[in-house]
Amino acid sequence: MTHHNDHQNNAEHSHSHDHSHGHDHSHTHELTFEQKLEKLFGHWIEHNDSHKDTFFTWAERAGQAGLLEIEEKIEKAGQLSEDVTRQLKDALKMLKG
Repeated sequence: MTHHNDHQNNAEHSHSHDHSHGHDHSHTHELTFEQKLEKLFGHWIEHNDSHKDTFFTWAERAGQAGLLEIEEKIEKAGQLSEDVTRQLKDALKMLKG
């Protein structure tokens, strides 16, 4: 590393840094198909669970507002989301062996 600074008039200030980390940056970070699927399963499960929680929250609110048939439909969507999550988790377990 070199550092030069003319502190008398602050007119010149430069840095030069060696950027060596002890490893080669020419390697690639390619994921296998299975690794990609594993990452996707994690994302899908988290995303689906977020929707499921929202469905149950709004189903309850619909019920409190007296919209009982709508509450029932939103509640069903939450239950179906639970089924989706279960399927995704089962597939992830199978993938991991």
